[in-house]
Amino acid sequence: MQVSVETVGTLGRRLKVAVPAEDVEKEFSARLVKLSRQVRMPGFRPGKVPLKMVEAQYGDSLMQEVAGELIESSLREAIGREGLRPAGSPRVQPQSVARGKQLEYTADIDLYPEIKKLDLAGVKIERPVATVADEDVERTLDTIRRQRATWNTVAREARNGDRVLIDFSGKLNGEEFGGGSAKNFPLVLGAGTLIEDLEAGLVGAKAGETRNLAVKFPVDYRHPKLAGQRVDFEVKAHEVAEAVLPEVNAELAKQLGIADGDVARLHAETRGNLEREAAARSRAVVRTRVLKALLDANPFEAPAGMVEDEANHMKQLDQMARRPAEADEAYRGRARTRVALGMILGEIIRGRGLRVDAARVRARVEEMAAEYESPEEFVRWYYEKPERLAEMESLVMEERIVEEMLTTAEVAEQAMPFQELLKLEAGLR
Repeated sequence: MQVSVETVGTLGRRLKVAVPAEDVEKEFSARLVKLSRQVRMPGFRPGKVPLKMVEAQYGDSLMQEVAGELIESSLREAIGREGLRPAGSPRVQPQSVARGKQLEYTADIDLYPEIKKLDLAGVKIERPVATVADEDVERTLDTIRRQRATWNTVAREARNGDRVLIDFSGKLNGEEFGGGSAKNFPLVLGAGTLIEDLEAGLVGAKAGETRNLAVKFPVDYRHPKLAGQRVDFEVKAHEVAEAVLPEVNAELAKQLGIADGDVARLHAETRGNLEREAAARSRAVVRTRVLKALLDANPFEAPAGMVEDEANHMKQLDQMARRPAEADEAYRGRARTRVALGMILGEIIRGRGLRVDAARVRARVEEMAAEYESPEEFVRWYYEKPERLAEMESLVMEERIVEEMLTTAEVAEQAMPFQELLKLEAGLR
């Protein structure tokens, strides 16, 4: 077998491989004889069909089968002989496949980059530690009250926080567009349901009033057709209503699961929920900081083929979920990060001999299940399909890696109010 290697870019290699004609003939002949013993043709006893007749009918498909297996075995041998470490699947292009000739093909592969830094020695990681204040508890209870608000119609002008029942119709460059109009749409002003300019333009409106509003859409708006565009809306207000919030009393406590209606217990459980949320968000911030530190410590060019495959996969997921498509370079940018991080984490797993802990996976599933009405059904759902369980195993393994990395880093606690933690965690997404 002849093998030549050409360097393509930093990590790319193009292998040109030639398998001798005698090896192709030997494999083809052996398979042809084997097939002749199995094939049946009219006028011939089983196993007595002439080889030429078998070849005439099945030769092409048999040669393709032989070529596929020879390519697989010879490529594996060539990669080993050249001491290469491929990342991802090779991209093979057969040059010639015919009986009596050598089998020639090229294979483009991406090499695994050298990843040197598999710990965070000398790196400082700040762990947020948030304090839940009385105001946070009251703010949460106020949100719950607003979710249970009733609405009373008022004759005054609309204010922020009021619900306005509207008809609206938008035009882009003088033409209506899909999703740009609605009838009897209930809009709470200031809630951020619609574009900010549109909601702000209805402050002060009264029932029966029609307003014409010029609304500027953000440049990063989710629908590209409207991003950065000015849209003219005609909006008619039918009704203005103000919110009436329930009191924080025994009745509300019972509605929220406090059987005896103890308001003090409602406050205590709300605080406990916020403290658990703070711990979870702190872990999310630390995770992001650890993964970023690993990427910063290992600057390398991610294999182009893997990046392209990942970008295409991300694009397909968006299409399946009917999410607005991004620019191709945006997909590639996110794909580079994901591929590079995946390779770093893979090296850490291999280098430290980490294994999936089944008991820890089970505990993680049960922890998530506790938030559902039927925890047993949730657990059963996760374990009934291997691909679902594999997702949880990956999550648990990532958590394990973060813990391992924190033992090598300089970890410092970063005290902050709960609201600051919410902003910090949101900004890192």
